[in-house]
Amino acid sequence: MLGRQVRLAGPPQRIVSLCPSITETLFVLGLDARIAGLTRYCIHPEDRVQGKASVGGTKRLKFEVIEALQPDLIIAEKEENNRGDVERLAEQYPVYVTEVVDIPGAFDMIERLGQVCGEADKARQLAAAIDGAWQKLPVLSESLKVAYLIWRKPFMAAGSGTFIDAVLQRLGFDNVFAGADRYPEFTLQMLAAENPDVVLLSSEPYPFRDKHQIELEMLLPQADIMLVDGEAFSWYGSHMLDAARYLERFLRLL
Repeated sequence: MLGRQVRLAGPPQRIVSLCPSITETLFVLGLDARIAGLTRYCIHPEDRVQGKASVGGTKRLKFEVIEALQPDLIIAEKEENNRGDVERLAEQYPVYVTEVVDIPGAFDMIERLGQVCGEADKARQLAAAIDGAWQKLPVLSESLKVAYLIWRKPFMAAGSGTFIDAVLQRLGFDNVFAGADRYPEFTLQMLAAENPDVVLLSSEPYPFRDKHQIELEMLLPQADIMLVDGEAFSWYGSHMLDAARYLERFLRLL
């Protein structure tokens, strides 16, 4: 998806996936037996990732484990994985890199994975099912200013050019950090100056908790401070089916 050329001798039989949401998508496409390795953050589907070789973290790979697995395809993700790691792996193996920054891009990614892995029909059906579920999602009747926090110390939010921002827009939110590129750092004083109606505290990558919610409620008494499931807002691919149900309940709660 970066415009690189990746050459395969045939449908891959030993796949290493370096991105959790892509790993889950590969399982949903029925590629269980062909998934040789995954990262320690690849936790879905829970009952099927057990027993697969762990190749380390998304940004701290165990190259010796990957070498032992002798993959005939490695799937990486531009945002999740380090460029240097991908370039190093690409010297020895076919490495297909995905990049998803919006909802249409997520459907494109699913279909491309299907083509690469020899499951094009299943991939088209999956993308169509997700598209149908997201088409039914309602939109806020009145736009609300939102800040979506992903990190603490330093505080960081989702800005423009991210899949999270695309999801927020789809739901009808006005992202107060949309003018900043990708994942801007900010201070609590800067956040207060933006005067958001809603502040969403993600469960990942930083695990925000009740105590953080209370902290921000004291700073922003006029805003609704909510803990949310980060996977629903940031995992593209097959997880978007579960996300559609979660986001519908979330909007109803608002």
